[in-house]
Amino acid sequence: MERNFNDWIKQFKSSICDYGYYVDFEKVYGKIDSIKVELNILNSLVGSHDIEADFSKLVSDYPQVLKCIPILLAVRGREIYAIDGDGEYLFNFAKPNYGIEEYRMFMRKTGLFKLISERVINNLVDYVTGVEVGLDSNGRKNRGGHLMENLVESYLIKAGLRRGVDYFKEMYISDIEKKWSMNLSSISNQGKAEKRFDFVVKKGGTVYGIETNFYTGGGSKLNETARSYKTIALEAKEIDGFAFVWFTDGKGWLSARHNLEETFDVMENVYCIAELENGVANRLFKD
Repeated sequence: MERNFNDWIKQFKSSICDYGYYVDFEKVYGKIDSIKVELNILNSLVGSHDIEADFSKLVSDYPQVLKCIPILLAVRGREIYAIDGDGEYLFNFAKPNYGIEEYRMFMRKTGLFKLISERVINNLVDYVTGVEVGLDSNGRKNRGGHLMENLVESYLIKAGLRRGVDYFKEMYISDIEKKWSMNLSSISNQGKAEKRFDFVVKKGGTVYGIETNFYTGGGSKLNETARSYKTIALEAKEIDGFAFVWFTDGKGWLSARHNLEETFDVMENVYCIAELENGVANRLFKD
């Protein structure tokens, strides 16, 4: 059945954020567990009336607590640089490179002594959990890049395909050629461009090279993607036993709809999420 581009693009979604997109709590808990003992030792300073002296004694007895200091400032890593009128320092919190006095100065000038001694916080484990949640939110962009891949893979599995048997993830053209004795040189520019497909499905007598993406916003990349995939689609039509499949979606395409329409007009196997929901993977990859 012939599809209408305007009807097709109207089905595009504004977001595909799943439940794990916002915060990876397992990752957060893992980071907390790795320093929980040291944080609980530092908890003894909460509400201290002589925090500088108490800190000096604590670090002297338990120097390993220093490794917790960077995360109190929402800093990942073991080193922190600081400079002011009193000098320039590069503090190492994994392998102390200054005396206790310098680390005490660091705690004073960064405001950590005040935070801890004046009971602005009551428990450093809880405080760092909040810090880690905030830092993890910065990873949403990276997680977002995999959302469409994960969604497509879930439909491949629903269609009865088995990873490593019927479908393969992140496979290069050269690997496809070796595994199934195919010549994909027209796609790889005679071997000069080593393209990698997000997924490759082998079903029946056909090898399917699959690309996936989702765009929430516009930009030049969308036009480049549409043109590139149009070229691949045309080249793939000349290869026996190979088909190019593109799963894409997202309201970002509204700003590049003309380039997308050009690809839609020449590409047989370009689909959106609504079509995945309606079973296109079952129909496309049937025996």
